[in-house]
Amino acid sequence: MTAVIDDPADERVAEFVRLIEPGARRRLERPSDGGDGYFVAEGPAVVRHLLRSPYRVRSVLVTDRGLRALEPDLAAVAAPVYRVTQAVMDAICGFHFHRGALASADRRPLPSLADVVGDADSLLLVEGVNDHENLGALFRNAAAFGVGGVVLDPTAADPLYRRSVRVSMGQVLRVAFTRVVDWPAALATLGSVGFELLALTPAADAPDVRTVGRRGRRALLVGSEGAGLSPEALAAADLRVRIAMAPGVDSLNVATAAAIALHTLLAPGIPPDGRPV
Repeated sequence: MTAVIDDPADERVAEFVRLIEPGARRRLERPSDGGDGYFVAEGPAVVRHLLRSPYRVRSVLVTDRGLRALEPDLAAVAAPVYRVTQAVMDAICGFHFHRGALASADRRPLPSLADVVGDADSLLLVEGVNDHENLGALFRNAAAFGVGGVVLDPTAADPLYRRSVRVSMGQVLRVAFTRVVDWPAALATLGSVGFELLALTPAADAPDVRTVGRRGRRALLVGSEGAGLSPEALAAADLRVRIAMAPGVDSLNVATAAAIALHTLLAPGIPPDGRPV
């Protein structure tokens, strides 16, 4: 059943206030008392992914436009659905939110590294990527190329932050991921269980990804666009690889570079019709 909300200060929609303020969102979504907290998904397409994911939906906030887009999907949802005018939606969010639908959901305890690795034969390892949109795009790439899981270092951004979830097109809700505290130890552990670690770098002396054939279990290491991978990560890698570029250009956006590398390295396992073998 849908309830109409006409007051932006209504406590029932408190989880959606000040969406544009990252600091406020961190305090709201990731409580200091150690609770698991919650996160927010935005837009009908992403909310639809959320409704089909293992995350428990807490509430849904829609304008008439959003309700029309999601009504069939919301029919079996146990969580409350709140309908608001566009003006009230904007007042709640703190900016003009035109996508028509928001949903909050419980965070889940992060799995262990062993659980994420499992039987995966490919991983994406992310170090120092603190831009939420880049991180969301990395998750979308991981899903597109059949990566078995994503492992984040302690400094990477929150993949369940609203912008990350949106840019991932909801794929962060289906790709297994975890965050490790001891990054060097995690890289060593992956090597010990048979993963070949490939560090993506613009270094001119590294072989081009097109020259590296697919073999065995493999993990691609990517770093931040400014600093790149740390010396520790580069030292842990079995092989450094690069993407050859035209003269005068030394690097790509991290998500773009990862997409090229993942497609090149994993394409032998994905036939042209797109069905993984």
